[in-house]
Amino acid sequence: MQYRTFKKINEKTSLLGMGCMRLPVDSNDTVKEEETIRIIRDAIDGGVNYVDTAFMYHNGQSEKILGKALKDGYREKILLADKMPIWFAKDEDGMRTIFEKQMTRLDTDCIDMYLIHNVDRGVWKRVQKLNLIPYLEELKAAGRIRHIGFSFHDSYDFFLEVLDAYDWDFCQIQLNFMDKNHQAGVKGLKAAAERGLGVVIMEPLKGGRITDAVPPTVQKIWDEAPTRRTPAEWAFKWLANMPEVTVMLSGMNAEAQLQENMKTLSDEHVADLTQEEKDIIDRVSDEYNRLIKYSCTGCNYCMPCPQKLDIPRILRYFNDWNVYEQNPSTKLEYETWIPAGRHASDCIGCKACEEKCPQHLPISQAMKEAAEAMGV
Repeated sequence: MQYRTFKKINEKTSLLGMGCMRLPVDSNDTVKEEETIRIIRDAIDGGVNYVDTAFMYHNGQSEKILGKALKDGYREKILLADKMPIWFAKDEDGMRTIFEKQMTRLDTDCIDMYLIHNVDRGVWKRVQKLNLIPYLEELKAAGRIRHIGFSFHDSYDFFLEVLDAYDWDFCQIQLNFMDKNHQAGVKGLKAAAERGLGVVIMEPLKGGRITDAVPPTVQKIWDEAPTRRTPAEWAFKWLANMPEVTVMLSGMNAEAQLQENMKTLSDEHVADLTQEEKDIIDRVSDEYNRLIKYSCTGCNYCMPCPQKLDIPRILRYFNDWNVYEQNPSTKLEYETWIPAGRHASDCIGCKACEEKCPQHLPISQAMKEAAEAMGV
């Protein structure tokens, strides 16, 4: 495993981090506990020492199962990252209750890397209103958290504002070769590094969109590369090529994914990319952005929908409809797996989802377009 260092806080981390937002689940969306624990422990045994979760992941199951996975000496081998979802707190007592619940779920007495979750303009106002940062400083002084950071989903200009609002230990941004100029983007990565911060990368594979069922026009470009690699390898190498990247989180829900990613990020040459290879990646990025209508990452922050629509799944089918040239199988899957009464056409345009979407997508408009395109 390759390692890098959070320079400001002098913490050594594996380049690959274990993200616990997309764990293996059964048909009822219950996390498969035994399989999840095995994957997490295999990751740690393979050299991964940064493990990330959050209060809301898998409706709280993520923190609980991670706590179990870190028994038997595994807790001492990692940097544990968790996050404060300030939007769930009505007042200062509420945020204290959330933190105590996290500690109970994780069954730990200290969280190494503690972040303010999903910072955008609305969340930032709430952070200030509820005096969250002084509370985090209180927790740090008491030894209950070790380092203070934030995860970010808003514009580059606002990222700079948040970056300079406090003496942060580290930060977390969304970045992949398709999102170079989205949200904080590459410019934000460099701005954070210039301030001495280590940067955690989320969505390095854009929620699997970079690796799942590669469109023919994209595969044609990959095939022109001088070296054959999987899309995941290309995505990780693109990020590793930037020294400002400290750790990349991957939501690995299968042993095969874990083994492939560990192999890629254990290669001492993982950060090496030729100009020709960079040009190939740029062409792939341009082609994907031409094909994809709405850049949903499948994070599920928009859920639950008041009308019980499975918004991420509908957007996924709609994007597939566009990317794969209106393949009939996409519509068949949509009609098979989206129940009657929960189709895109059943959206009432309340926009409750849009207030929660970290990508700030016009979801109501997307539902209208999806309904028109696929007929339901």
